[in-house]
Amino acid sequence: MTIYNFSAGPAVLPKPVLEKAQAEFLDYNHSGMSVMELSHRSKEFDDIIKDAEKLLRELMAIPDNYKVLFLQGGASTQFSMLPLNLAKGRKAYYVVAGSWGKKAYTEAVKLSKTIPFEPVLLASSEDTVYDHIPEIDSQQIDKDAAYVHITTNNTIEGTAIYDLPETNGVPIVADMSSNILAVRYNVADFGLIYAGAQKNIGPAGVTIVIVRDDLLNDEPVLSSMLDYRIQADAGSLYNTPPTYGIYIAKLVFEWVKELGGVDAMEKINREKSGLLYDFIEQSDFYSSPVKTPKDRSVANIPFVTPSKDLDAEFVAQADALGFKNIKGHRSVGGMRASLYNAFPCQGVLDLLEFMKKFEEENK
Repeated sequence: MTIYNFSAGPAVLPKPVLEKAQAEFLDYNHSGMSVMELSHRSKEFDDIIKDAEKLLRELMAIPDNYKVLFLQGGASTQFSMLPLNLAKGRKAYYVVAGSWGKKAYTEAVKLSKTIPFEPVLLASSEDTVYDHIPEIDSQQIDKDAAYVHITTNNTIEGTAIYDLPETNGVPIVADMSSNILAVRYNVADFGLIYAGAQKNIGPAGVTIVIVRDDLLNDEPVLSSMLDYRIQADAGSLYNTPPTYGIYIAKLVFEWVKELGGVDAMEKINREKSGLLYDFIEQSDFYSSPVKTPKDRSVANIPFVTPSKDLDAEFVAQADALGFKNIKGHRSVGGMRASLYNAFPCQGVLDLLEFMKKFEEENK
């Protein structure tokens, strides 16, 4: 039985990457050691982290005036690092279009009790259970604010921002965790991008931060570990980084490059997601909770049947057939197909066959 992993993260990894990691597991580059055993100060690892950065810069066309950091703590630690480094004594705006955007804003509000800055809720779609991306009025944005925070892809709710909002000249900060390398964004349109690795980059444990030079803090922050300037000056080696995760990320970057880069990846992703969206559109049995087609994510596709009981039966039958982790997030229910870069198109075709059969049996 073929297993298809629809998990939202940690998620499916490219098979060629896993096979190469397996082949090098006991002896990396004739060192006689596994990557997991290498010192982060060794020449072997120095080559790995430098190659990883070089490849990511090439894939995303990252300008020279941006630093690339390989950090820890997941995207959630960035919820605190951002205001600590960028927003002292200033306003910071938040667009809340999903659960993770709300967590970022909530963390900022909590931090503002002890650090002098003002988090402002610029727009939210929480009142309609995040079924769309809220409109943003740029005239409400103070041009002297530190940043406008957005989440480019809402993993749980299945919405995404592809056309960036007008922000009155204020830098955009983006949580790109679930669609980095999946669609093309112009890095120069952002002041800072951050992303947890465990969806499109590699195993959990690495967090990518891409930050424009002029946004690096001049004053030390609360903790050296949470200080962008210190981390940048140390080349992501202020402490022991997640060495094996960075190695796998490098292999994933090589794989994306071999496929033709981010533009080729986006084409594949839009074809994969389009198959599923088109099927849901023409069905009287399945429906999408995402209100507006232009807001649909290519990475995470939630859908429901006519009842919660049928949803539960769908998940049970799907799991038995090898469609793993297709149950929707506990906060929204239903089903969710996460079609990250490494997810095969055949998995979507096989899922559609099952969906047709299930509909016929339960209509």
